Amino acid sequence: MAVAWPNGRKDRAKREMSASITSTESREGQFPWFALHVRTKQEMGVADFLRGRGYMPFLPLSRTRKMWSDRIKVVETALFPGYMFCRVNIQDRLPILTAPGVIRIVGYDRVPVPVDEAEIKALQTLVTSELPNQPWPFLRIGEQVQIESGPLRGLKGILLELRGARRLVVSVSLLQRSVAVEIDVALVKSLGQPFAKDGQIEGRRSQLVGCEH
Repeated sequence: MAVAWPNGRKDRAKREMSASITSTESREGQFPWFALHVRTKQEMGVADFLRGRGYMPFLPLSRTRKMWSDRIKVVETALFPGYMFCRVNIQDRLPILTAPGVIRIVGYDRVPVPVDEAEIKALQTLVTSELPNQPWPFLRIGEQVQIESGPLRGLKGILLELRGARRLVVSVSLLQRSVAVEIDVALVKSLGQPFAKDGQIEGRRSQLVGCEH
């Protein structure tokens, strides 16, 4: 069976991601990243609207394969359904809040809270690597590791073993969401943080494994 990509969407996503990272580097120290709560399944439309208004949104995407009668189609969906990110001047946030599909800016007690810059960079690195990834239950336990080489070099996260495959789990604390990407355990080193040998993750038992320096 042939694998069909959405027309031009893969290339466009690459260009947009590269532009987003370039913009992030050039605008660092200006407006912080905020998470936007948007209507589910309208994430791409909101991103296009904000981009057309001069903003630089960041919408992490996940690719999944769906079976059709004669082929397998690769479909791109929001990695965190209902959420995306954007650099926002919080003193001038009305244009963001009134954008079609935007529900609110995520925060505590109705006060918008910026997303950690390092977490955004980790997500951008993960998405642009084009390695297989998937949404993952948010984790607070497990050993923290750092990848030493390859397309994800420098990325930090939690090392997890599930059904014999090693995955690095990267989290966005504010959203209480995580994403897992398959990695070669030989490429990582431990950061020396305590970890639990076993963890309960939304009802599923998983083995958390450490890695030597």
